[in-house]
Order: sequence, then C-alpha cells, then structure tokens
Amino acid sequence: MASRSTDLSKRLNEYVIKFGSHETAIQAELRAETARLPMAMMQIGAEQGAFMQMLVRLIGARRCIEVGVFTGFSALAVALALPADGRILACDVNEEWTALAKRYWAKAGVQNKIELKLQPALKTLDAEIAAGRAGAYDFAFIDADKTNYDSYYERALTLLRKGGLIAIDNVLWHGKVVDASANDAETKAIRALNEKVHGDARVHMCLTPIGDGLTLAQKR
Repeated sequence: MASRSTDLSKRLNEYVIKFGSHETAIQAELRAETARLPMAMMQIGAEQGAFMQMLVRLIGARRCIEVGVFTGFSALAVALALPADGRILACDVNEEWTALAKRYWAKAGVQNKIELKLQPALKTLDAEIAAGRAGAYDFAFIDADKTNYDSYYERALTLLRKGGLIAIDNVLWHGKVVDASANDAETKAIRALNEKVHGDARVHMCLTPIGDGLTLAQKR
C-alpha cells in the first residue's frame, strides 16, 4: 500500500517505460529524435502515451481532438489505438515541428487518421462548433499555450458527447501551481483551470500525477 504517488528515479522511469507499455519502434524513434530538439521537454512521455491509448480504447473513441501537436507523439499514440475509421483533428500553428510529426505518422501508416489544421486552435474549434459538430467527438487532449487552456476546455466540452473525455496536460506545471512566488500568466491560468474543473458540475474529474500532471474530465 502507498499513501502517495512514488517519485520516479531515472532507473524507475526506464522500468516503467519498459514494462508499462507496448511502445512501437516508430514511437521510440520519434521520442528519440524529439529528445534532440531544444524544446524536447514539451513532449509527453511513453507511459503517458500508453495511458492515453488505454483511455481511448476504454471509451470506444472514434473521433478525437488534439490541441497542441508539437512533433506528433501523442497524436501518433492515439491514432495507433483508434479503429480503422478513427480520426483525430489535430490543431497546431508550427509548421516545422508538425512536419516532423507528419513524417512519423506516415511511417507508422496512420496519416489518414489525422487531419492537421495549421492555424490557431480556437479558430479550428469554433469552426467545428459553427459547422454543427457539437457532441460529435469522443476524446480531446489539451497540451498547448497555457493562457488559452480555459478557452480550449470550454470548446472541447461543447464538442464532446456525453461520456466523452478531456485530458488536460501540465496541470502541475513543474510544481509551480503550489509555489506562492510563481505568479506568471501561465501558472495563474493553470491554477484557475484546476480550480474550475474541480468545481465543474458538468464533468466527473480526477487529477493524476502522470507526467507533469494530467487532469481527466468526463462530460456528464
């Protein structure tokens, strides 16, 4: 028994990756290439990718949204878990990073499952709502600019069906959420969303300490 989550050493984290998922060689290759980039810390870990795969399988997801693609590891993980007719609407603004993503999606044979929209995510999400697709999606992953997290959450909640699931990344923000001296805009935005989701009667929620903190909110 344990009363709190285990702190992972480097060796223990490697053990989790080895025995905690069935990562493909292409996924491992993408993680390795991304690790050489200056912004590598933006990539989720292998164990989080496996966790998200389990989530989309458990809820029988077919239509997914991703806000914040980076080099495409999370979208790749989810796409591999989706059925043949599954689709991801992937939102990002960076052509360089997503070019790497598209190369690996093609290498894994999932490129036809992912529609990449290179424009501000709010524009893409608002267009989906305007097109009458409220309630049409099963799963949403939010991992982009933190000051817009609340707006992404609200759009995702509109677009998800009842029982659909939102996963929100970086909700512990490297520990800054409990640091009284941290009052930058991003930290304040994450704190505010954490408090909002915790009290939101529209969802069932839990905050898990996987990665940098991942909140799950299921639409009631």
